[in-house]
Amino acid sequence: MAFNFFKKKSEKKEETKTGKYRELRVREIIKETRDAISIVFEKAEGLPYKSGQFLTLILDINGKEVRRAYSLCSSPDVDEYMAVTVKRVDNGLVSNWLNDNLHAGDAIRVMAPMGSFTTEYDSDNKRHLILFAGGSGITPMMSIVKSMLKLEPNSITSLIYCNRNIDSIIFKDQLDKLQTDNQGRLHVIHILDDAPMNWQGHSGLLNHDMLVKIFERIPDWGIEHTTYLMCGPEGMMKNVQNLLKEHDIPETNIYKESFVTGTIDKELKSPETAATADTIQEREVTVIYDGEEHKFTVKPGDTILETALDLGIDLPYSCQSGLCTACRGKCKSGKVKLDEEEGLSESELAEGYVLTCVGHPLTDDVVIEIG
Repeated sequence: MAFNFFKKKSEKKEETKTGKYRELRVREIIKETRDAISIVFEKAEGLPYKSGQFLTLILDINGKEVRRAYSLCSSPDVDEYMAVTVKRVDNGLVSNWLNDNLHAGDAIRVMAPMGSFTTEYDSDNKRHLILFAGGSGITPMMSIVKSMLKLEPNSITSLIYCNRNIDSIIFKDQLDKLQTDNQGRLHVIHILDDAPMNWQGHSGLLNHDMLVKIFERIPDWGIEHTTYLMCGPEGMMKNVQNLLKEHDIPETNIYKESFVTGTIDKELKSPETAATADTIQEREVTVIYDGEEHKFTVKPGDTILETALDLGIDLPYSCQSGLCTACRGKCKSGKVKLDEEEGLSESELAEGYVLTCVGHPLTDDVVIEIG
């Protein structure tokens, strides 16, 4: 989730000994497509959020606590109620459970909204955001688009949105209305893998040739006024990144939000090879969180977070994949090896931030402060 061209600040998490979690009641369930629902919550005082952030839902399924992070599709500047959208995933425990079992009136425990896929809006800004979304990757984009249209009258947005077929387009009616109501400021380009016979737009997978044609249709505001955002399948984002590189777009103008882990060094993730690695050994770490100091030993193959949770130490976490940054802490001393660094920006890594869910201590003096 390295989306930090926008002003990125340290998260001020509302996680105290008595209030680290909140309970939200479901106001409404909206059936967006056959495989996706939006969960609209009742108003919650003292739970602010920014467009593009995510909400971690904590559920009890089959007697086991599970957590999943879902991007907020609502805009704090436009919508009265906070909402997330959940799309079914093949064999997805939580996404399928929510689609099949959740009802209006149910209560869900959540963590405070987090995430750096955000921006500071200014009515004087004049910029062009080019958004690439695939499937449920539209969720944070929807939040950003709504705030952008309301708060920055001199800015424009181009959205390239890829889906399997016309029936799987999440927010189709909302996007059509937003485009009609904001002509000249919002341009939506739909791409369908399997398009109907009368389809006038692009069809097939988003490949290089298609991207070239799409770029010819997008207004050119110059590099200094244009930023590229992407959220969707890894293959789609890779194709977009390759084309932007061909166009000599600076990496500082390109930002992405990942819902799944990318290609990770599997050897580092394997307990068998980790146990024999020269640097990853059984070591003691100290984690400072919520005013308390916890010391424990992390075995090879286990992460710092896994070990803490097994010991009953309640540290913050959500995705457990190194993407959402809910478990982020600052390494005050020692060295930590991360299996996945995508969730942190280069500046955060340089400042010593680590993710406990994918972190392994490399030295005996590791001290991590969370919060």
